[in-house]
Amino acid sequence: MAAALFTRTLLGHRLVPFSSPLSSKPQIFTTLFNLQKKPFHSLLKPSAYVVNKTPSWPVMASSIAGMRASFSTQSLSTSDPVVSVDWLHSNLREPDMKVLDASWYMPDEQRNPIQEYQVAHIPGALFFDVDGIADRTTKLPHMLPSEEAFAAAVSALGIQNKEGVVVYDGKGIFSASRVWWMFRVFGHDRVWVLDGGLPRWRASGYDVESSASSDAILKASAASEAIEKVYQGQAVGPITFQTKFQPHLIWTLDQVRKNIEEKTHQHLDARSKARFDGSAPEPRKGIRSGHVPGSKCIPFAQMLDASQTLLPEDELKKQFEKEGISLDTPVVTSCGTGVTACILALGLHRLGKTDVAVYDGSWTEWGAHPDTPVDTSS
Repeated sequence: MAAALFTRTLLGHRLVPFSSPLSSKPQIFTTLFNLQKKPFHSLLKPSAYVVNKTPSWPVMASSIAGMRASFSTQSLSTSDPVVSVDWLHSNLREPDMKVLDASWYMPDEQRNPIQEYQVAHIPGALFFDVDGIADRTTKLPHMLPSEEAFAAAVSALGIQNKEGVVVYDGKGIFSASRVWWMFRVFGHDRVWVLDGGLPRWRASGYDVESSASSDAILKASAASEAIEKVYQGQAVGPITFQTKFQPHLIWTLDQVRKNIEEKTHQHLDARSKARFDGSAPEPRKGIRSGHVPGSKCIPFAQMLDASQTLLPEDELKKQFEKEGISLDTPVVTSCGTGVTACILALGLHRLGKTDVAVYDGSWTEWGAHPDTPVDTSS
């Protein structure tokens, strides 16, 4: 059952308190651990409550009430891929908008996104499971699911094509960019990343909810169950979200291999310089170190400022120009597993390049393949 599946995901990891103002509120974590000892049906009470604003974080001047205009997502431009926390706060209850918590972390960070969502999330936000809403036919992590599977999962979350979607994560701009890209691959352009994510939201003094409602929990588990059913050939429904696949936004291993010779696209790698050069080991076992021949390294962090918000256009241009990247030539991006490559795509989108492809398998696929060429700089 959906509930059982979600319970296993929720309770199967150790909760590691994250660096946030909630660390000063141990009773919230205690509540979560107590909930874990109860049967799942006891979690399905509409027990959402609000964690007070955090006085230890400064309230930004731009967040003062009455200083923001309210706009519908219908009129919001898709030319800029991010929205501010002030805009979201002013439009949080708009009926034509859905907010998704798409937090995901590297395994060595020992952070559990589902449990952190339970502890604190933007009011009304649903949880989007990056690892769960994925292709179940490959061992590669969180690969893009099929059109049918994505439509089934997103429909289970209650999202419709007429709605705008705002995606955020717990680091600032990280995994939310991956989900932004996923929606765009399936033809939904009215999707934005929350600039600065949950940290910026809280730094601006805005409230968060804790202990997700039964509706949010059931939708998250229903999305995972819908994915399973599709890949098992079982019927799902109802489908409220129709996909329109955009093949130019996703690349395969064969396309990357072909590009080494033909050089139709500039290949940008979002991993760290040490991993790109081959001087640092890969975090996953069995993966060679190095990079795709002819690719260039632009670590994803170069797209962001110190507060983990997307750089303005002029600063982004400088980052690409200093690496010799032409904005007039097609681009494909990659990283470790197709997550931070989407941050490069996000930055390029702000500069008007809306057709950037992402190599989905990225280095985890390329570096593990027995006959793919690998260069090192060491």
